[in-house]
Amino acid sequence: FPQWFPKTAVFNPPEATMAFPHLQQPSFLLASLKADAINKPFAQRCQDLVKVIEDFPAKELHAIFPWLVESIFGSLDGVLIGWNLRSLQGRVSPVEYSIAMEFLDPGGPMMKLVYKLQAEDYKFDFPVSYLPGPVKASIQEHVVPDSPLYHNKVQFPPTGGLGLNLALNPFEFALSLITQKPLPGALHVRTSDCAYFILVDRYLSWFLPTEGSVLPPLSSSPGGPSPSPAPRTPAMPFASYGLHHTSLLKRHISHQTSVNADPASHEIWRSETLLQVFVEMWLHHYSLEMYQKMQSPHAKLEVLHYRLSVSSALHSPAQPSLQALHAYQESFTPTEEHVLVVRLLIKHLHAFSNSLKPEQVSPSAHSHATSPLEEFKRAAVPRFVQQKLYLFLQHCFGHWPLDASFRAVLEMWLSYLQPWRYAPEKQPQGSDGQARCVSERWAPFVQENLLLYTKLFVGFLSRALRTDLVSPKNALMVFRVAKVFAQPNLAEMIQKGEQLFLEPELVIAHRQHRLFSAPTLTGSFLSSWPPAVTDTSFKVKSHVYSLEGQDCKYTPMFGPEVRTLVLRLAQLITQAKQTAKSISDQCGESTASRPFLSWLGFCLSDTNSSYPANDLDDMGQDSIRKTDEYLEKALEYLCQMFRLSEAQLAQLTLAMGTTQDENGKKQLPDCIVGEDGLILTPLGRYQIINGLRKFDIEYQGDSELQPIRSYEIASLVRLLFRLSSTINHRFAGQMRALCSRADFLGSFCRYHLMEPGLTDKHLLSPVGQGRVASRARGPRLSLRFLGSYRTLLSLLLAFFVASLLRIGPLPFALLLVLGYFLYAAAMTLLTEQGKLHQL
Repeated sequence: FPQWFPKTAVFNPPEATMAFPHLQQPSFLLASLKADAINKPFAQRCQDLVKVIEDFPAKELHAIFPWLVESIFGSLDGVLIGWNLRSLQGRVSPVEYSIAMEFLDPGGPMMKLVYKLQAEDYKFDFPVSYLPGPVKASIQEHVVPDSPLYHNKVQFPPTGGLGLNLALNPFEFALSLITQKPLPGALHVRTSDCAYFILVDRYLSWFLPTEGSVLPPLSSSPGGPSPSPAPRTPAMPFASYGLHHTSLLKRHISHQTSVNADPASHEIWRSETLLQVFVEMWLHHYSLEMYQKMQSPHAKLEVLHYRLSVSSALHSPAQPSLQALHAYQESFTPTEEHVLVVRLLIKHLHAFSNSLKPEQVSPSAHSHATSPLEEFKRAAVPRFVQQKLYLFLQHCFGHWPLDASFRAVLEMWLSYLQPWRYAPEKQPQGSDGQARCVSERWAPFVQENLLLYTKLFVGFLSRALRTDLVSPKNALMVFRVAKVFAQPNLAEMIQKGEQLFLEPELVIAHRQHRLFSAPTLTGSFLSSWPPAVTDTSFKVKSHVYSLEGQDCKYTPMFGPEVRTLVLRLAQLITQAKQTAKSISDQCGESTASRPFLSWLGFCLSDTNSSYPANDLDDMGQDSIRKTDEYLEKALEYLCQMFRLSEAQLAQLTLAMGTTQDENGKKQLPDCIVGEDGLILTPLGRYQIINGLRKFDIEYQGDSELQPIRSYEIASLVRLLFRLSSTINHRFAGQMRALCSRADFLGSFCRYHLMEPGLTDKHLLSPVGQGRVASRARGPRLSLRFLGSYRTLLSLLLAFFVASLLRIGPLPFALLLVLGYFLYAAAMTLLTEQGKLHQL
């Protein structure tokens, strides 16, 4: 990935003398610079480098250039970290930050060195093994990807040499090292403060300008500006899995009556090269299945022709190794930093493309009078970025962890879907604070990027259905997507695009001779720009088939399958809102009803709490309020997009078993009754895993035999059990006789000696009720409550208070017994009256 540079600013270093002797061989210069890199401070090294770039000829600078780029941006193998631009921050190291930014500025000394070497047509070797996995697998199998970055540049190693290399010009070589991915586990800092991201932003602003044209490079030789790279002869025979087209620049120049009539034609190659390298290094990542699907018929014919014509010494097939691609797919895991820098590229490309004047946007404006930069603006996104970004997003949607870090991928996707946010003219604000209406001007973009709206939306739905929507971060992501897709007129544009794609071929018989050929996998904008296609339906079909293959099965976003998923998401949103409210109520009740002893640390935590801990527990009531707001608005937007009525939502709620009691705490997971009790359904398992519901687990065996708890004295509990067992065994007959009486004494004895019937408790299933009905036990005395720390401590505190009131132990004990008898008599009467009401 990237490590990068800034905007306009000519670097004027302070006057300094150099101690370098007169050197005849470049190796002496390189050795001196390496020694200075160890012994001199950073500021002095940069001053020396500026002087070297100014004073030495390109022949000697050629030898130090690879070392200099590596010492700044780090080595490809990760051994050297260079200037560590990803961790360099202006507020932490302002002096080093300022010096580095000036040295690496697009108009600074480093780029002056690049142009100086470019003028002499020097080449530098870049190992193929450090290219993205699919590119490396292709080149190693002698199949060149369809990008001018690779054509005629692959160097076959000499006898005994190791690996393949690309012969890159200085500009390409510097960009290729800059875009390498960072070391795993590197320290992450805020992108707004990071020198690397600020430099990327400046370089994108410099080479993809929204106003004016690309500034020409500083003249580094009497010959004037550095020329564009010249074609090279092939170093070895290669097949290609795409067509090798001429450059857009060259095609434009070939139509000019005079090359000097448009000086910008000499400079646009730098913008082309920058976009090539960035897209190839950051987005050329795709899975094995996508590789097989994306192969165009023409590409397959070329590979077959190569197989027949290649020398018999090459035994490997002329296509990227599927085994190598599969291995790469499993190992490629984009980082959040990778995603953030891709989003930065997308935002700049949208602003760059939208800077076309209104009269230049129309395809009819594509004429010979159009400047190369204007043609580049129109072609950059659809021809260069669309396919690779779609594949990259699909990989992220399918492999990214189900956590809040997916927000970076989500925002990158939403940035691409909203080019109107980066247009110079702002969308008119809706009345009453409503969202801005998406102008019809953007209908072609929506239709020609249909899959990035529809298929990725379905992919997001599948992720949202597997996440915990009670979490405010996950709720925010659902809200963001729903808000973007609910923008006025956007859903209608997507529906129109789907109608154009699904339009039957019988209605358009005049198109029967056409072939929806899939563009090459890389989609290089440098290929010849085809004639403007006015048939909108054909353009939409070409887009879908180019990304998914001609045998794809398209699932309409507003069809019944996706609508079912949206209804499920709406049901989960409702559940999550109820769960968040229940957690809020439970937290409030637990705080209000916390016993006095809990402040002394003696109150035990509730092991049977209805809800597991999550990030709501740490964020408090504000977080719960935000979650409720996000989910409420998300549900509103989804109903608006898919025209869901409240009646439909209520019916779905009942069908999915989402009814619950008043406080929302007694709902059980979705399950069915089997022979052995309740059996969880897939929905029930999902509800338990995500903490949406749970069973009320309680001990249903003999209360005297349950395990000793942490708040009980083990030896005392065992002693009391033996004592009560002896009493129950000796006086069993008398206790049964007393409990069988129909008067007040019988009721009083039943209240103390009889356990509440298990059949009166809420059991999990009718099967469970039938099995425990036979386990009713006779009257017995239980003294286990006296073995609790809580009971003993309460008695101790009561006697202590009595002593303060000058009440002796014996009188106070009699008062306690009398008070308890009065309490027990009242509870006995209430219990009997309750039974009479039930009858």
